[in-house]
Order: sequence, then structure tokens, then C-alpha cells
Amino acid sequence: MAGVPQPDARSPAALAPAAPDVPAAVGARPALLARLEALAQALAVPVALLVLWQAGAALGLLPAWLTSPWAIGAQFGAWLASGELFLHARDSLYRSLSGFALGAACGVALGLLAGASARVASFFDPLISLTYPVPKIAILPVLIVWFGISDTSKILLILISCFYPCFIAALYGVRATDQTWIWAAQNMGATRWQVFWKVIVPAAAPQLFTGLRVALALAFILMFSSEMIGSSNRTGLGFLILNAEAGGRFDAIFAAILAIAILGFACDRLLLAVRDRLLVGQLIAEGRHG
Repeated sequence: MAGVPQPDARSPAALAPAAPDVPAAVGARPALLARLEALAQALAVPVALLVLWQAGAALGLLPAWLTSPWAIGAQFGAWLASGELFLHARDSLYRSLSGFALGAACGVALGLLAGASARVASFFDPLISLTYPVPKIAILPVLIVWFGISDTSKILLILISCFYPCFIAALYGVRATDQTWIWAAQNMGATRWQVFWKVIVPAAAPQLFTGLRVALALAFILMFSSEMIGSSNRTGLGFLILNAEAGGRFDAIFAAILAIAILGFACDRLLLAVRDRLLVGQLIAEGRHG
């Protein structure tokens, strides 16, 4: 056609095949399908074990103390229907989360301070090194003598246990901060306070959340242990396990353990959701978001 330049037969435009007209969604795996496949893979082994467990119990191949999953689920459902489980779970959550919050606040604050100040670090280093290996449950009798068999002694025990992982994570999170970031902020005129809050704390945040996750797990472990030793108001999931053990109710024991596992898992997922919300930029940079 006159006036319209024709492509040379030897040019790349003439030799390249025409791109097929394919919708953008075709060929891309839907995110929902990928998540369902990942969930199915994660649940495959636990579901298979539960099926084998139930089959073994039904055939009488398991000892009496290893009661069937069906009996455990029935007891769990009965507690839910009666509301008894909510009463014990409420008191256990109050003790564990109160101690976790107080211990995390103290541990993170002092850990950040020790990481930023060599003088503070030299003060805490021998104290942490000396007391960290001591099993924290060992001081519960002392706390009971001081504060009685009350929620105060349990919360203090959980507070002490949660302090250490949060302190250590904060300390080494600060020390792992890239020194060039600090120098760059100082060269741009940032004050020491601005460097601390705008550079050091965000850089240490991923390790802070790692310490918080460890402390949260310890909070539930110590909650269970302290409630089994004593409870003034006879409530809590640990007391529920102790009471079931005295009556030989293995289905109730496993049902209470299941309740602790569900609460711990839910709190851990909530903490991860907070982390993903606050550190979305860092997680995307590391390829760990979504």
C-alpha cells in the first residue's frame, strides 16, 4: 500500500511470530488454589495419623491411656457446650498473656537499651548469663511463699520467663544493625534519639518478633506448669488436666491439651499477623511476605 512502510523480510519484526492473544489470568495459578494445596499438604500427615490412631483405638490395639480421637473430640465438645472450657481458658489466657505482655515490655525495653549502650550491656551481661540457665519453674515455690497460690505468683513466673528471650533478641537485634545505616543517618544530621528510633529499632524489629514468638510459647508452657502446681480459685487449663488425671479421665486430659494447643496456635498466628502488618516492607524485601 502506498505511503505505508513495509517491514523488511529480514527484519526481526517480520521474522518474530505473532504473540497469541491469551488472557492474563490464563496460565497463572490462582492464589486461592495455591493456598488450598499448601493447606492440604500441611494437613496430610496429621490427618493420616489421626485416622490410624482412631483405627487402632477402635480395634483395641492401643493402651487404655491412649484414648481415641473421637472420645477426645466428644469431651472437648461437651466442655464447649457447657461453657466450662471458656471459664478455664479465660483464666489461663489472663495469666499467660499478662505475664507475656509485662515480660516482653521489660525485656524489649532493657534489651534495646543494652544494645545501644555498652555500659548498660556490661551491667546486665553477668546477671543474664548467671540466671538464664536456671529453670524458671524452680522459683515458683518462692513466689508462692511471697504472694500465695494466686494469679500474682503465676504472672510473675511467666513475666520472668518471657523476659529473657525478649531481652536477648532485642540486644542482638540492635547489635546486628548495619553500621552504614547509622553513619548515613548521622551524616544527614539525625540526632542520637532519631537514629535510635528511625534506624536501630526498625532494623532490630525482625529479631524482636522472633524473641516475642519464643516468649509467647514459654508463656503457655509456664502457665500450664504453674496451674498444675496450684490454683487458688481452682480454674485454668493446667488445673483441668490435673483434676482429670486424678480421676483417670484420659479423654479429658487430651481435650485440655488440645485446648492449650488451639489457644497457643491462635495467639501465635495473631502475633505473626501483627508482624506482617508492621514489617510488610522488610518482609517483601526478604521475599517472605504473603
